[in-house]
Amino acid sequence: MPVDINTLREWIGKTESRTDQVTPFPIEALSATLDRLDPPVQAGDPLPPLWHWLYFLPLHRHSEIGSDGHAKRGGFLPPVALPRRMWAGSRLVFRHPLRVGENISRTSRIADVNHKEGRSGSLLFVVLRHEISNASGVGIIEEQDLVFREHPKPGETTTSSKPVPTAFDWDREIVANEVLLFRYSALTFNGHRIHYDRRYSREVEGYPGLAVHGPLLATLLLDLLRRNAPNSSVREFTFRAVRPLFDTAPFSIRGHLEPDGRIAQLWAQDANGSLAVEATAVLNL
Repeated sequence: MPVDINTLREWIGKTESRTDQVTPFPIEALSATLDRLDPPVQAGDPLPPLWHWLYFLPLHRHSEIGSDGHAKRGGFLPPVALPRRMWAGSRLVFRHPLRVGENISRTSRIADVNHKEGRSGSLLFVVLRHEISNASGVGIIEEQDLVFREHPKPGETTTSSKPVPTAFDWDREIVANEVLLFRYSALTFNGHRIHYDRRYSREVEGYPGLAVHGPLLATLLLDLLRRNAPNSSVREFTFRAVRPLFDTAPFSIRGHLEPDGRIAQLWAQDANGSLAVEATAVLNL
């Protein structure tokens, strides 16, 4: 599929600003979705790392939604013709916490647009930079990687030769059934049909089942850290999707704390033991 990269790169520098308020309900709803036993949310409570994804939700009108369930492209995001879209990873810096009851703002900018040809065809990479602020200034800086690609070719499979770490301190099995995926889609107002429409996911985008959201996987990894090191404070977090996970089988999330107590290595692996997501958390000491 031809890609007019020069036209698409004209979107670099485009900005968008949103405002919101850190309200309790999404926090309590995500806590229930993750099967946590958290106390009731109180005004002033800090928002856990990555839970800012519950806010600034895309409120596109129904007539503005494309066939895949996402908003039609060509508004803030460039009009990429490639049909499949994936949140491939993020790099985050947490300067200070956002707190329940605060008014918050987000400024987003298209930082880069690049194209390359891979083994599976054309790949278009869009880097978004978000700065999220409260009254104390910028609290979170995030660079988010989006990847657009062609539909799979007949017989195409996703493989990864990256080794899975063998040493881990924490281990949890996750069953990503339809209810978990639906609840997370609803909480983040994510209409992408690969997460809840099995026929579409299999017949149109060529996946074996319902796909597990990339940000849900990242949230589960940091939740593993919170469960096992509840007093830890995250300063930086990076995650990268290596291969997709689906509801067709349980998967494992694991973590390892480096001896200095400053860095936690986290990852997800599928039922066959192949690496699916890798992440690193840098902690405040």
